[in-house]
Amino acid sequence: MLRALRSSSTTILPEPPQPQAFLSTIHPHIDPSQTKCTTPKPFPYTSTLPTLLQPISDQNPPPHLSYAPLFQFLTGQNFLKLGQQIHAHMTLHGLQPNAFLGAKMVAMYASSGDLESAVTVFRKIKDPTSLLYNSIIRAYTNNGYPLKTIDIYREMHSLRLKGDNFTFPFVLKSCANVLDVWMGECVHGQSLRFGLELDAYVGTSLIDFYVKVGELRDANKVFDLMTVRAVSSWNALIAGYMKEGEIRVAEDLFRGMPCRNIVSWTSMISGYTQNGLAEEALSLFDEMLKEDSEVKPNWVTIMSVLPACAHSASFERGRRINEYVNRIGLESNPSVQTALIAMYAKCGSLVSARCCFDRILENEKNLCAWNTMITAYASHGQGLESVSTFENMVRAGVYPDAITFTGLLSGCSHSGIVEFGLRYFNSMQTKYSVEPRHEHYACVVDLLARAGRLVEAKEFIKKIPMQPGPSIWGALLAACRKSRNLEIAEIAAKELFVLEPENSCNYILLSNMYAEAGMWKEVDKLRARLKCEGIKKNPGCSWIEIKGKAHLFLSGDLSHPQSKEIYNLLEALPEKIKAAGYIPNTGFVLHDISEEEKEQNLIIHSEKLAIAFGLLNTNPEVVIRITKNLRICGDCHTVIKFISKIYEREIVVRDVNRFHHFRHGACSCGDYW
Repeated sequence: MLRALRSSSTTILPEPPQPQAFLSTIHPHIDPSQTKCTTPKPFPYTSTLPTLLQPISDQNPPPHLSYAPLFQFLTGQNFLKLGQQIHAHMTLHGLQPNAFLGAKMVAMYASSGDLESAVTVFRKIKDPTSLLYNSIIRAYTNNGYPLKTIDIYREMHSLRLKGDNFTFPFVLKSCANVLDVWMGECVHGQSLRFGLELDAYVGTSLIDFYVKVGELRDANKVFDLMTVRAVSSWNALIAGYMKEGEIRVAEDLFRGMPCRNIVSWTSMISGYTQNGLAEEALSLFDEMLKEDSEVKPNWVTIMSVLPACAHSASFERGRRINEYVNRIGLESNPSVQTALIAMYAKCGSLVSARCCFDRILENEKNLCAWNTMITAYASHGQGLESVSTFENMVRAGVYPDAITFTGLLSGCSHSGIVEFGLRYFNSMQTKYSVEPRHEHYACVVDLLARAGRLVEAKEFIKKIPMQPGPSIWGALLAACRKSRNLEIAEIAAKELFVLEPENSCNYILLSNMYAEAGMWKEVDKLRARLKCEGIKKNPGCSWIEIKGKAHLFLSGDLSHPQSKEIYNLLEALPEKIKAAGYIPNTGFVLHDISEEEKEQNLIIHSEKLAIAFGLLNTNPEVVIRITKNLRICGDCHTVIKFISKIYEREIVVRDVNRFHHFRHGACSCGDYW
């Protein structure tokens, strides 16, 4: 067997193997299905591997340049062992690579994941060329070493070697990755000096660079100067405008494109999703599915559109996308299944989320998949399932990160398993080497405060080794309402009024606590302060999706076409649920009015309107899924439990904090929320 030897070896070299012996030596390592080059390349690179091996086997010593086609062939083929053997064969014959051959060897080693050998080959070349530097620049960039790329480019520049349209795109990509604006602008200047400003590859790379460093105006200038605009140039600019929230400009560019590819469509869908325009993202995706569409969604498009379903709680749309995934053979793609887990979890179907998780092969379940499932259980208040999934992940040899612990601690908090949560928090650094972040401290405050341990939570905040932020004080304030502890609530609210003075939720939460305590003068003061400072309250709203269409309701809403039927159902509801034991909790009506008026006010809350609409328009076996933009009110929570019992319906409510699954008169939260 031919052995790869280091060029620095002092071992006495054996006799070179005979041609047929060399071919038979490497033959066992050749996959017959891959002996033909799979990427279109000019002659002689379209030959089969045995043909390319013939010249170095037939002649002694073999021609120096006969090795170049071999290394070119092996680049990107993941045949590292063969590459090492051919390198050893060259060394056995006493041949050292020149810059041209060295560039091919660097490319082969780097594409096979052996960056160390690529660098070793590069450093041994005595008279480097631009081609050789391009190979190592590409190697460092593609292997995720942007700073090394920039250093190598500086070295290349110091040797007065001229960069070209293969050099600048990789250097610009690295500058963008580390947000090195100054260096990127220097590269732009070099491209102008060498007359490459109109090159499609360089121009597109410049647009992408300026977009990523937030210089959209400069990106647009480069685009305007280009005489030939590749599709990728349009795509880069569209992505930039979407990133900056300039939706209309991105839409104009998209409509003005002479031709569009899958990246164009995916950039638009992803941009809509990231800017909270779920319906626009879903509509564009539906357009791609039409029979006359020349571009069909791929796995990246699907991963871009699924968060739109989650954002709008569009369960039916998400289910149809899942069916499309199965039709085009992506049901075994771990990334797509992970995106489906997140979508189903956020649409309220934990069972479907778990099914997607189970479809991923055990050896393909990466950290992202495990984190998504742990977070899904946490958001549905299934803390013990979060814990179980975490333990299974660790047993599978996947180590947790900061995101894992955020989901895990949140699950413990929502389920009231305080000791579990504290134990995992204390093990973050000692056992898993994960440094606690702001969000982890907020989870612990929430964990303690929800359990009524408010004083302990307040003392814990004092020990946090960083400045407590809004999420930490917000967790404490939210828990104070349940415990009706105005003293600590006022401390937390005072901090929040400084940290986020424009957040109306903090004022309203404290105002509600004053109202519950009958402190109407304090309520008036807070309301006057809100008005004086121009802080607007976010109106509570709820929505439900039926037959692919979302129906939104505000409290006391009369605008819906079925308002009459909805209110008729709700007017008859109190008698039915009172007979079953319901007692109205008028403490959630935060106005100084009579008890009768308060009871009437409770009936018209937005979540009740949405549920009434669902009862009127769905079959008994259909799960009613409601989304609310604020925290569900306590009286509504009680009423929905009675509705689920009387009407024998399963109801899922997603509020700003978590999911509530109502069935047979009980809620999955166990009234711990």
